[in-house]
Amino acid sequence: LCSLICCADNLPRHNQRLRNESIRCWSNIPFITMPLSRAHGKSFAHRSELKHAKRIVVKLGSAVVTRGDECGLALGRLASIVEQVSMLQNQGREMMIVTSGAVAFGKQRLRHEILLSQSVRQALHSGQNQLKDMAIPVLEARACAAAGQSGLMALYEAMFTQYSICAAQILVTNLDFHDEQKRRNLNGTLHELLRMNIVPIINTNDAVVPPPEPNSDLQGVNVISVKDNDSLAARLAVEMKTDLLIVLSDVEGLFDSPPGSDDAKLIDIFYPGDQQSVTFGTKSRVGMGGMEAKVKAALWALQGGTSVVIANGTHPKISGHVITDIVEGKKVGTFFSEVKPAGPTVEQQGEMARAGGRTLAALQPEQRAEIIYRLADLLTDQREEILLANKKDLEEAENKGRLAVPLLKRLSLSTSKLNSLAIGLRQIAASSQDSVGRVIRRTRIAKDLDLEQVTVPIGVLLVIFESRPDCLPQVSALAVASGNGLLLKGGKEAAHSNQILHHLTQEALSVHGVKDAVQLVNTREEVEDLCRLDKLIDLIIPRGSSQLVRNIQKSAKGIPVMGHSEGICHVYVDTDASVEKVTRIIRDSKCEYPAACNALETLLIHRDLLRTPLFDQIIDMLRVEQVKIHAGPKFASYLTFSPSEVKSLRTEYGDLECCIEVVDSVQEAVDHIHKYGSSHTDVIITENEKTAEFFLQHVDSACVFWNASTRFSDGYRFGLGAEVGISTSRIHARGPVGIEGLLTTKWLLRGNNHVVSDFSEHGSMKYLHESLPLPQRNTN
Repeated sequence: LCSLICCADNLPRHNQRLRNESIRCWSNIPFITMPLSRAHGKSFAHRSELKHAKRIVVKLGSAVVTRGDECGLALGRLASIVEQVSMLQNQGREMMIVTSGAVAFGKQRLRHEILLSQSVRQALHSGQNQLKDMAIPVLEARACAAAGQSGLMALYEAMFTQYSICAAQILVTNLDFHDEQKRRNLNGTLHELLRMNIVPIINTNDAVVPPPEPNSDLQGVNVISVKDNDSLAARLAVEMKTDLLIVLSDVEGLFDSPPGSDDAKLIDIFYPGDQQSVTFGTKSRVGMGGMEAKVKAALWALQGGTSVVIANGTHPKISGHVITDIVEGKKVGTFFSEVKPAGPTVEQQGEMARAGGRTLAALQPEQRAEIIYRLADLLTDQREEILLANKKDLEEAENKGRLAVPLLKRLSLSTSKLNSLAIGLRQIAASSQDSVGRVIRRTRIAKDLDLEQVTVPIGVLLVIFESRPDCLPQVSALAVASGNGLLLKGGKEAAHSNQILHHLTQEALSVHGVKDAVQLVNTREEVEDLCRLDKLIDLIIPRGSSQLVRNIQKSAKGIPVMGHSEGICHVYVDTDASVEKVTRIIRDSKCEYPAACNALETLLIHRDLLRTPLFDQIIDMLRVEQVKIHAGPKFASYLTFSPSEVKSLRTEYGDLECCIEVVDSVQEAVDHIHKYGSSHTDVIITENEKTAEFFLQHVDSACVFWNASTRFSDGYRFGLGAEVGISTSRIHARGPVGIEGLLTTKWLLRGNNHVVSDFSEHGSMKYLHESLPLPQRNTN
């Protein structure tokens, strides 16, 4: 026990900074106050509301607190749990723990005592120092609990002390809840402890508790048999009117069939009445209850007004933050809710998109094109309805003042924008005739054994976009053309626009009965939660701010992300640049649409152009266009009174701002772009063809232009019809991503009773590996 407490004493002191905020005292115990209040009586309807939970019970199952050998405690896990509970306690929440582990801890101590006693007796009787194998008798659970309870509590006290939090032990039995006086005493004790910022540690008194009676389980709202810590936690949660009960076990949550079995799926949200859809397996390796007991206890607590989450407290990758993640509303474990959503869950939408996408891919190319043509017509035919919905979004955004001017411009739709969208969609339809199933390689492996490589859809795409309702029909058309299922997650600021555009998309899809192929996610799922659906989603494409893209790239678990985190585009003005071309290209690159990811952000100017009429024209034009100039370090050194020096040469302004820096040569320009750029789009302005070709060949970006605006980096302007985004990755698609970038390939081998052994050294067949001509492409 001493060694265990020493381990606890050496735990790092995290969260001390929390205690410096808004401190008040009770009996010299400091704690934080925060505005967490809620009328009890009704459980939370959605995960996102869990952050408002004030009073929380954390139930630790035996499998969570004990080691794999069921003898002794899992100290690392326990320390992590204590740290999370302390963090929440120091935020002003009222935390309670219902813990198992006394039996395991006691078993460890009793086994040690028995071995020590037997070894001494054997040594005395045999007179030998060498001990024979000693059999350890089966230890009675009540005795183990009696021996382990004090040590378990001492360990908790030592751990909580590291965070300046006091803990108190309470042992209960079923009789304590059935005796009215004892129940009132227990209730009063717990309330007093919580008032003094003390964390109650509650456990069943296993040293004296009688065996559970058959059929004495959940009898209704007012009666629940405390036969294990699951039922104890539920009873306690309802008695104390807690907001949230977190049940930690050794499985991720509730599955629709026993975990580990084929096709077992984790249930994200469980509703009362869903029990018949679940098949329960065996109980955990230790402890009294199994998952069925947890579900019954959870439903009982839910009926009493307490929200419940069942999650995994043993997984090494998530156990260190599972409790705090649940309280933050993240998609962890199974959430019990009494409110069923009106529409399908995002998991169901993913499955619908998968099935719809496969049906879509099986259509004839003309049928897919017909869907896209129909959507293009709807964009113009329903123009007034679309613009009315968009007007609502703009008014709400302006009233709330939550969007910057560049984002408001992205949010805005107009008649000209809708006309351009329709034209782009018709381009996609026309170019999609031979996109899916196109043969790109044919090889004769041997006689009557032919191999083909053909294009196929990637699968299910998740496209997340901000303030860009015009993105929805573009991406939908590209998904249809490439035969992919599609999940769309738009920003709240464009909710009305997205709703009408998705409705029109589904109307177009209904022409050939594939309405489900494109789904708009309207549930409260956070982007981070969507990025974890690796079994439903094959590719994530973010379209929005650089911060959004970075967050998605960080959150995506096992799902590739296509896109760019920043659009730091450069224009290099060479000594041989044309005066007529320079100002036109720079103005268009920076001022035509400064919020775009392909807008100019850094202007590189050859040193020999400083203090020339051309340089003065550039500066005058930028001033007329009201572009704020930031000076790079080298440029600032040439000026007596320079503009504000740039904070970072790796900045995406997204507004009428840019950086000007000086370089000595085209090579230095290339080096600067490689060091500070984002591999998006970079331009050279020069009349020297040799210099231009050097720049085009040596700049390692997705798009490199000569004497053309950066704004040409766009799927529509490239003739792709539209784009799902611009990719700066170095595999698969790069630059504006159209239909081709949403396809992958598969191999088709057609043989006639061929086996590999026929091609061995003494076999009857030989490899030919002959290239065969490709079928003629449809160029109409």
